[in-house]
Amino acid sequence: MGAAKEEKTSPRERTRFLPVNRQDMHGRGWEELDFLLVSGDAYVDHPSFGAAIISRCLENNGYRVGVLAQPDWRDLEVFRSMGRPRLACLITGGNLDSLVNHYTAAQKRRSNDAYSPGGVSGRRPDRATIVYSNRVREALPGVPVIIGGIEASLRRFAHYDYWSNKVRRSILLDSQADLLVYGMGERAILEIARELNSGKEISELLDLRGTAVLERASEWNGPERRDLLVLPSFEDISASKRCYADSFMEQYRQQDPFRGKTLIEPYRQDRKAVRQNPPQKPLSQSEMDDIYALPYTGTYHPQYGQEGVPALQEVEFSLVSARGCYGSCSFCALTFHQGRIVQSRSVRSIVREAKRLTANPRFKGYIHDVGGPTANFRRPACPGQLKRGACARRQCLFPSPCDRIDLDHGEYLELLRALRSLPGVKKVFVRSGIRYDAVLADKNTPFLRELCQYHVSGQLKVAPEHVSSSVLRRMGKPGPEVYAEFMREFKQVNEGLGKKQYLVPYLMSSHPGSGWQEAVELAEFVRDLGVNPEQVQDFIPTPGTLSTCMYYTGLDPRTMEKVYVPKGVREKARQRALIQYRNPANYSLVEEALRLAGRVDLIGYGRKCLIKPQNGMNSTNTKADKNGKSGKTGKNGRRRAVNVGGRHPLTGPNSSRRASSTSSKASRASSFKKTPSGSPTAKAAKSRMGSSA
Repeated sequence: MGAAKEEKTSPRERTRFLPVNRQDMHGRGWEELDFLLVSGDAYVDHPSFGAAIISRCLENNGYRVGVLAQPDWRDLEVFRSMGRPRLACLITGGNLDSLVNHYTAAQKRRSNDAYSPGGVSGRRPDRATIVYSNRVREALPGVPVIIGGIEASLRRFAHYDYWSNKVRRSILLDSQADLLVYGMGERAILEIARELNSGKEISELLDLRGTAVLERASEWNGPERRDLLVLPSFEDISASKRCYADSFMEQYRQQDPFRGKTLIEPYRQDRKAVRQNPPQKPLSQSEMDDIYALPYTGTYHPQYGQEGVPALQEVEFSLVSARGCYGSCSFCALTFHQGRIVQSRSVRSIVREAKRLTANPRFKGYIHDVGGPTANFRRPACPGQLKRGACARRQCLFPSPCDRIDLDHGEYLELLRALRSLPGVKKVFVRSGIRYDAVLADKNTPFLRELCQYHVSGQLKVAPEHVSSSVLRRMGKPGPEVYAEFMREFKQVNEGLGKKQYLVPYLMSSHPGSGWQEAVELAEFVRDLGVNPEQVQDFIPTPGTLSTCMYYTGLDPRTMEKVYVPKGVREKARQRALIQYRNPANYSLVEEALRLAGRVDLIGYGRKCLIKPQNGMNSTNTKADKNGKSGKTGKNGRRRAVNVGGRHPLTGPNSSRRASSTSSKASRASSFKKTPSGSPTAKAAKSRMGSSA
């Protein structure tokens, strides 16, 4: 399909954006670019889009940058359309991994693409970074190629690829790129630009922080060095799943800017090795402020006309307050990309941006979000992280908050108060999601009360993800009793305010460790809570996460314990259907799952049953008695009592199990609705994970 049909726009309007064609270059008096940035996303000049940040940072430092957004990869002339850049070609697959963008957890093709004009899919290839890089090699031979963004960042080492179901080589080999920028790449790309501009060859840039390069085996195969760690070879991790898990865990522990070592991953057959230099040091608050003060237009390029770019709707009137996350959920790639050390903007910087939003004619008075990967993380977990780095073998919040952690929300409250006092601002929402265990641990500020009073409008999104203790342990999430406590606190605070507000819990199906027993436990939680989840996040094994390592190897790399892994389209569909058991379309899947789980006691007419018998099927469950017991037919044909009530921390007799939805069916049904753009778009936009080249 290639690029969208360009709309006619005024020259003045176009000059607010960086050049996208020769005409724009000539309008600025340019005959040559310094950098050509090729992106798999449509061109949106907003700081929630990585290509916008990188291009504006370079522009601010005096470099001439052109943007080639969603080029037709089948036509080499498109890549030559803006001429040969003087310094390098920068390539990103976009804000999302292109395969996550294109395919569901069931590996079905998605019907839309929120990062493309009009949401139309098909404007980028699968494995976009690899395809674009190789096409640039053909179209512009000799031009240095630098890859970055989330797709390149998470595939910098050999990795399990869910879509081909095999271990793939580092993206550096398949893309034939000269250099890979990983993580949040502003500082790295400026260092690269200075070196290239000084006359250095790209092949000389071997040891810059935040980059990975290919080396010949002879370049590292020398005396042992304390600052260098050689990982198992590609051939070894391809042959042994335990070796894969060992290698991944070492990579995971070394992703720290203060104590991380240079990592070497050999490729014996290719006689090469991937060299990952240590991560860049965290940005200072003034550096963060400078990045977000650059002259972004805050919208999509006018060439897209009325089509627009749907992903912008999520973030146009939202404010990024921080990056990085020390929550370290196993299924999240932030540790590999943004890192565990939180970096934040100043209150003054964020308020200044909010004032600019109020001047936008499209602004209706509502700031949609103030946050980052986790809204209530505004500073490093402890002061020691900025001196020694994050702990290698201890998480900040899991299994319980560290004694040294600083969970005071005072400065975040100061920010929210300043924003809601601005003229023209009617309401400031917090929609990024909060870590409820961090809220509970803060005994010094009225954060929860002010959050409920001023920044929630009926529903608050939180992410317990599951209710089974064993699954939560694999996820690196707090136990179910912590969420139960938060439900009680949330209910109590809202009752004190005279408000009827509800929690919207994000739930995940088919995560490693979730067998039939755990899947049914989650379904029973949904039943007892009285909600009807319209959308459920089905676990997708994306590169760069602990959970993906578990999925591929069947081992928890932290302990090397064996882990049950739900695999196969049918099994994953059954686990998902259990959570959405009220949907008639899921009946057969739910019935199959209950039979496989040995829980036919949940098929019947009792109040604890999930589904009723259908099509003449014999009921195994009659009306439950007042104790929650129901009749079940045993092997000898006699009926025996089965206790289906259970006593769960979240839904047991003494818990406030309906704190999140109690008043009406309408409220309960709506409490799980998400944005129309779907979970991958909304979550990626909010987590701000794409800000690298």
